Amino acid sequence: MVTDGATKDRPATDRPVTDRPATGRSSTDRPATDGAVSATPPSRPVHSYENAIRESVWVDTRLDLDDDGRSDRVAVDIVRPSEPARQGRDVPVIMDASPYYACCGRGNEGQRKAYDADGDPVTFPLYYDNYFVPRGYAFAAVDLTGTSRSDGCVDVGGRSDITSAKAVVDWLNGRARAYTTREGGVRAHADWTNGRTGMIGKSWDGTIANGVAATGVEGLETIVPIAAISSWYDYYFSQGAPLYDSGPEWLSDYVETPRARARCAAVQRQLVDEAPRNGDWTGLWDDRDYVRDAERVRASVFVVHGQQDLNVRSQHFGQWWDALARAGVDRKIWLSQTGHVDPFDFRRADWVNTLHRWFDHELLGLDNGIDREPMADIERAPDRWSTSGHWPPRPTENVTLRPTKGDGQGAGGLGLRPGRGTATFTDDPARGESDWAAAIDTATPEKAGFTTRPLSRELRLSGSASVRVAVTPTTPTAHLTAVLVDLGPATIRDYGDRGEGITTLPHRTCWGAATIADSPCYRETAATTADVSATVVSRGWADLGTHASAREGRPLTPGTEYTLTVRLAATDHVVPAGHRLALIVAGTDKDLIDPPADRPALTLDLTRTSARVPVVGGASAFVRATTGTPAVTVPHTTDPDQVEPPSHARRVPLPGGEHR
Repeated sequence: MVTDGATKDRPATDRPVTDRPATGRSSTDRPATDGAVSATPPSRPVHSYENAIRESVWVDTRLDLDDDGRSDRVAVDIVRPSEPARQGRDVPVIMDASPYYACCGRGNEGQRKAYDADGDPVTFPLYYDNYFVPRGYAFAAVDLTGTSRSDGCVDVGGRSDITSAKAVVDWLNGRARAYTTREGGVRAHADWTNGRTGMIGKSWDGTIANGVAATGVEGLETIVPIAAISSWYDYYFSQGAPLYDSGPEWLSDYVETPRARARCAAVQRQLVDEAPRNGDWTGLWDDRDYVRDAERVRASVFVVHGQQDLNVRSQHFGQWWDALARAGVDRKIWLSQTGHVDPFDFRRADWVNTLHRWFDHELLGLDNGIDREPMADIERAPDRWSTSGHWPPRPTENVTLRPTKGDGQGAGGLGLRPGRGTATFTDDPARGESDWAAAIDTATPEKAGFTTRPLSRELRLSGSASVRVAVTPTTPTAHLTAVLVDLGPATIRDYGDRGEGITTLPHRTCWGAATIADSPCYRETAATTADVSATVVSRGWADLGTHASAREGRPLTPGTEYTLTVRLAATDHVVPAGHRLALIVAGTDKDLIDPPADRPALTLDLTRTSARVPVVGGASAFVRATTGTPAVTVPHTTDPDQVEPPSHARRVPLPGGEHR
């Protein structure tokens, strides 16, 4: 038992925790429970964590990006149980490859590695080591090249980042060399492992897991990417529209060691020169697009993402998931209402239990039934979860919804019948999705809004939507934003708050074994909620100049009509009975960077504008929900001051999607 001041910590148990029943779930949902009976008992904490073997090795990457005349070596800190080694038994490896171990720390409390006077690791961030090493796993914390104790350069998701982590998997499987010191000399052999490796990590760490899996490396059995990037272009841009005011060179500089900065000027220049801020797609982005190599993935994939993540936006998991499905990859998914938050901090007990069973199945080969359980867990309201056997659930079909012109006093309609006429709005970079949703029933000049009638029954959207616009601008440049909104009262996680849907509490809970230098105890969290009258379901942005080519923007001819399909982020959302579904089309979202110099007026041709929305049950479900007498009619205020959407203060992006 570990104590923290006057607060007594409680240890984690292996007893499954049952979720509270979900609310607002659709007919295809089931309440999330953890009542599955395991065919095989879970791995137990039978090994000594205090007496575990702790060591560091440097793996040869066969690259020389820092141009010092020798191969770059990546530092790997390892903790593994001593008992299997003495008994001649091999163990699998859980691996977190990160650029953050020295510069920024990991987890909600910013933990860093620590070493003793001899340079041996004594503190490993996060709970993976404390929890899993006593259960017969090794844990490897890898410093990406150019960071902490590794050689080389940070190239932000490129060849160096991915190769440095892949080389460790190769070494664990006897295909690469490693040494006991950075300088080389004595070889280090991974004769204590069976080579079966699972990669895990949040943000940049999870992104590396995606990238390594996309190489098809043998021995990588599973990955657990949490809030991870699947294509680095889509982190910085959305169809040509800039999302941040800096490029990958800033991230590289942020995490690199002084030694790397002094040697990696050529890599920095490449990151500047080949990632232009105009949003054009170059070869640099091809090299950092893991989606295109999804067919090479051999590992199973357990995706975790916040549907309101405005840092690593949910488009990343959506396009990755779809590509993995086409490749036939074994998959599982958790979708929360949070922003950029680890599941350890929004559903702790159930997360540790589920992750434990996942690794037992994928790395130890235990037949515990997790592969036969529902594929998806979805948060419907704060701390209220439901499950789906498949994701997106079957049947889900893209339904084409068409906007119709309103009476000039408020929103137009949204339904299956073709629209007529036009709708005109003027770009206003001072306003964004919350402002537009609040004023949906008022004719305001900065947006075009369209809504269904109040629903007579719930409508579930699941998957990725898109909006095809036919639009005429008045200037040579123009941005577009498309947003799907659930209009009606709800209590949601306040993803716009500083904690992005969570608040950190003073008391701690413990998850594994401890040493004097490495505690398994972490501060608990609780949901931060907001009462709202409108919930953004999905969003997307684009530069209209990419209408002819996704790879290159072009000047527009004022007065000429252009067609463009705006991709919206993946979602799973239930619009309750009595609420309305809205489509909003506008110009520059205030949370985007670098709005066009001009403020164009844009005219939509409603006969050629439509939204393809993934509806569970297809068009028939939409018809049933939008016809008949509404079960509950919820009046929607037209006074923006009475609407309380979550706050959307501009965030400062930190490397790989962390927020300060």
